[in-house]
Amino acid sequence: MGLTKQYLRYTPSAVFGVIGSQKSNIVFVTLRGGERGRYVAVGACEHVFIWDVRKAEKVLILEGNKHEVTHLCPSPDGVHIAVGYEDGSLRIFSLLNGESNVSFNGHKSAIVSIQYDALGARLVTGSRDTDVIVWDVINECGLYRLKGHKDAITQAFFLKNKNLLVTSSKDSFVKWWDLDTQHCFKTMVGHRSEVWGMVLLNQENRLLTGSADSELRAWDIDYLEENKEVGEPREKKGKGLLDDEDNEDEGPDEDPEERILSCKKAGSVLREARDRVVSLTADPKAKILACHGLDANLEIFAVLPEEEIQKKMERKLKKARKKAKSQDGDAGSADPVVERKLTDEIQKLTNIKASSKIRSVDCFLSPNGEMKIALLLQNNTVETYTLNTTEKNPASTKTCRLTLGGHRTDVRTLTFSSDNIAVLSASGETVKVWNRSTLQVIRTMACEYALCSLFVPGDRQIIIGTKSGKIQIFDLASGSLLETTEAHDGALWSICLSPDQRGIVTGGADKTVKFWDFELIKDNESGPNKRLTVKHARTLQLDEDVLCVRYSPNQRLLAVSLLDCTVKIFYTDTLKFFLSLYGHKLPVLCMDISHDCALIVTGSADRNVKVWGLDFGDCHRSMFAHDDSVMFLQFVPKTHLFFTAGKDRKIKQWDADKFEHIQTLEGHKGEVWCLAISPNGDHIVSSSHDKSLRLWERTREPIILEEEKEMEREAEFEESLAKGDEPVVPGETKGEAEPAGKKTIETVKAAERIMESLELYRKESKMLEEHTAACKAEGKELPPPPTNPTLMAYGNISPSRYVLEVIKKVRSSELEVSLLVLPFPYIPDLLSLFNTYIQQGLEVELVCRCLFFLLRIHFGQITGNQMLLSVIDELRTNTISKVREIRDVLGFNSAGLQFLQREIESKEDVMFFADATGRFEEKKRKRRKRERAILTIT
Repeated sequence: MGLTKQYLRYTPSAVFGVIGSQKSNIVFVTLRGGERGRYVAVGACEHVFIWDVRKAEKVLILEGNKHEVTHLCPSPDGVHIAVGYEDGSLRIFSLLNGESNVSFNGHKSAIVSIQYDALGARLVTGSRDTDVIVWDVINECGLYRLKGHKDAITQAFFLKNKNLLVTSSKDSFVKWWDLDTQHCFKTMVGHRSEVWGMVLLNQENRLLTGSADSELRAWDIDYLEENKEVGEPREKKGKGLLDDEDNEDEGPDEDPEERILSCKKAGSVLREARDRVVSLTADPKAKILACHGLDANLEIFAVLPEEEIQKKMERKLKKARKKAKSQDGDAGSADPVVERKLTDEIQKLTNIKASSKIRSVDCFLSPNGEMKIALLLQNNTVETYTLNTTEKNPASTKTCRLTLGGHRTDVRTLTFSSDNIAVLSASGETVKVWNRSTLQVIRTMACEYALCSLFVPGDRQIIIGTKSGKIQIFDLASGSLLETTEAHDGALWSICLSPDQRGIVTGGADKTVKFWDFELIKDNESGPNKRLTVKHARTLQLDEDVLCVRYSPNQRLLAVSLLDCTVKIFYTDTLKFFLSLYGHKLPVLCMDISHDCALIVTGSADRNVKVWGLDFGDCHRSMFAHDDSVMFLQFVPKTHLFFTAGKDRKIKQWDADKFEHIQTLEGHKGEVWCLAISPNGDHIVSSSHDKSLRLWERTREPIILEEEKEMEREAEFEESLAKGDEPVVPGETKGEAEPAGKKTIETVKAAERIMESLELYRKESKMLEEHTAACKAEGKELPPPPTNPTLMAYGNISPSRYVLEVIKKVRSSELEVSLLVLPFPYIPDLLSLFNTYIQQGLEVELVCRCLFFLLRIHFGQITGNQMLLSVIDELRTNTISKVREIRDVLGFNSAGLQFLQREIESKEDVMFFADATGRFEEKKRKRRKRERAILTIT
């Protein structure tokens, strides 16, 4: 059956206009061995943008899928960056090529904290779902999930030299976790409100936490010795209800339950800001602290080294002795005691005032004492500063400000030029003109709060309607404001070009519709050339505020949307009333008239779109279009297809003849304010509250509505399937530590593929047995049974090998959850196959991982099954011998490589890897010391 009406698909083309999203943080990264402090990474909706702050250029885009980026963390070696998303997934990108090969999925909501360990082999993530998960980056799998916090996690990081983890949460607690036993051994309860950030100082012997007040609380950490950890008997397990409170002075820090470390409050550092801490960060060596709240002030603190503190205390003691001596005279007195305070160890350096509220900060300290600071601001701006920390009163210097590539406030109006090349976007402070093909800004002009806009015929001037009721005319060639005209007493909500291109009509909140004619005038400012202006021609007075005005393409009618939820149609020439379109429950915010003047479509705040006939004003159809207000609506030129944009973050295409929904364009992370369709209908550009502009392209791919609906149903079913109950492991009790994986549609599909491969293996094995029996019965060779097409596609491999290939293709991070979903009847076949693979030496590491996991979760059923006894016994023997053999090979290879390294080093006097760098630095230090000594002698 042929297609009666062909619809073409629109696909996302580009995201631009956003410099850094507000939900993510900012981090310094290194690219291809470049200098530190030159590149910063920020989240930009679902992507990650890497900016060169020196050139103010975007150098790399790490492309995401669908969900917004919420946290970034570069690896210790600087080669990778971990990106957390709003749906709880985590991806690791390579900064060399921008590709992602590792992805994890374990959280149920947005990831808000990511941290690598010192080697970069493990990763810890904290989420709004109150869980903390530790991941193995090398093996690409989840190690365990730690449960204990009652509210969203705010920070989590490893300790460098101990297998410990510390986490903070909005539940006001800081928890210490022993990763050897995966349990929480200490909970710090000294905070009265949410803990928003924390850092470790003084070689991890001090913890500094930021809460909802102006205090930064410091805690001294005392790591107990090994014998105290394990060997000391616990004299007192707890206090009974009838026990006397003899030891009232015994504080919580002297609790005999503490076996690994003890925490004692050391004092507080007061911030200038009175609001909560938004982020608290330190440079990698923890010498400098940066802290900010909800305002534009960044406070910088210096953590003094022990030598400097001692000098400071000596000076204080000297001063105290002098003072005591002057007071007591010559009489001998006791030596004064000077108390060491926290303010002597952490001192305020300076304040940095940013141009807007700060969202996130990152910093690092150069060896020469120069500190580089990157700030992500709330108004879609990135700023970088430098600070010389060696000076007594350091002053910050702003080195870069990324603003050109986006607006500071939401874009409220968009327009295409007549040649489809330029795109105009206007916001609360600027109007920008973009090149559609390169997505570069051509012009940026300061304006008042813009609500509507258009290109003047010829595309040399643009007209802006503002919130204060003014018409502003700009010249594109010079980028200058030509004229500002007072048009309305209230906001100028809508502007429309007349079809004869000789003037415009405007509608405002002062209950008037005004008609304006274009004129060319000569004045002193324009010189010999004439400049464009608008001349007021006539006014239509109405009873309600005007929200939208539209001409019919033949200029016969004018449609006016009013605040009383109606649309009034007037004759353009006489301004006589023609029709009233009523039926919406809330005001009509947008409307458009088709190219043949047959239809008018209205979109309202009541979430409905109505299609009306323009001849009699009859309502053809009312459609529930969006889950929130319909903000913008426009026909595709020369068609009866139209697009609507809503506050529900979606853009939808509709057919006004058949009243059908054609497709939905998803991608925006905030309310969609407006869109513009190019005159040829090939491109759409849309703007949103997420500060981004998105370009959509019309492809040649046709849309078949039945298939689209079927795909939508499948997507809904898959989503509901993934949201089902988590598989339960028999005999496993819920505790602080749980498996890290999460049931997703990918894990369900992977389990189905494994089951299908095992079904094929059974079927092929049965056919082979029947063929062998038939050969024996006939006493002669029979032709082999036909090969399965699936096995032929894999290179005519055996059925058992096919099962291994399917298991190999399951992502490492999803393997355990996929095996967990498998029903037990498939397990005996898998165990037999595993025995075969281990005997043949095929993928021993992968097979052992699967085998141990299945034995752990199906232990009761496997041990209770007598049929599996021989298989398990064979597996025990084969696994031990094969693993030992592989371990011996690895040990031999490692010893051989070490021998070769020593041989080459002794022959050529060269050093390898990390040792070389360390010894080179040591030689440089010694050389400098010698040079200084020579200089002092001379």
